[in-house]
Parts: sequence; structure tokens; C-alpha cells
Amino acid sequence: MKRVSGWGLAAALAGLLSVGAAKAQEVAAMDPTTVPVPSGQEVHWVETLHDLQGPAGLTLRFRFVAPGLGTDSAVSPEQVEDDMQALCNDYALPRVSNTGPQPAQIVISLSSRAIPFGSADETVAQYFDAFSIVDGACVWELF
Repeated sequence: MKRVSGWGLAAALAGLLSVGAAKAQEVAAMDPTTVPVPSGQEVHWVETLHDLQGPAGLTLRFRFVAPGLGTDSAVSPEQVEDDMQALCNDYALPRVSNTGPQPAQIVISLSSRAIPFGSADETVAQYFDAFSIVDGACVWELF
């Protein structure tokens, strides 16, 4: 039986956790579960980014896909605003940890197709809204 030093064991465990986290993220990104929104449009969670600072400090970015955006059957911009408010209050806020640093801002993005974070694609309809957390609720902020 081969002995593993404390550092070797720690590195091996970190590697396994990294692979497990990546696999969990991959599975979650493919999860076909629809997130309910007021407009009734089809919306799916893609990912949550929590390692990027925004202009206000710690920022959590919740990215969603709504395949109907930008089509003839798309909901109105006003309905999209209501959906994004609901995504912040009903989806994002319950997922903000009560321990550790608290986010100064939550950014909700909604696009017609999943594209890499920070990418621009003129064929993809994209909406972004920033919210602060005040008294346990999302408050829209002007970007």
C-alpha cells in the first residue's frame, strides 16, 4: 500500500472536489427545469458567477436563458423587466448565503441562447438588470 503525505492527500482531495464541482455545474447547466416567471415564458438557469467584483463590490451574477426572446412570440420589454425582478426575488435571493461576505449587488441576465460570459453576439437577444438587496428584497438599480 502506497503512503500519501498530508499534502499529497490534500491535493488529491482538492482535485476530486474540483472535478466533482465541474461535473455538478455541467449537469446543472443542462438541467431542463423551467424557472417560473410572471410572463409564463420558458426560462432556464444557466449558471451563477460569484467570483467577479462589480463596481459596487461583491456581485453575484445569475444567468438565465429564455429561448423565446427576440422572436415574433417574444414577451414585451415590460414583461421581461417583471420577469427579471421575479428572478432576483424568487430565484437569486434564496440562493444567497447567510454566511460570509454578502453581495453588494445581484445581476440578472436573460438571453435567448447561452453564450460565454462577457461575449457579445448580435444574433442573441440579451437583457441585464442590476439589483441591490434592501430589507430582504431586490431593488432595481440603474446600471
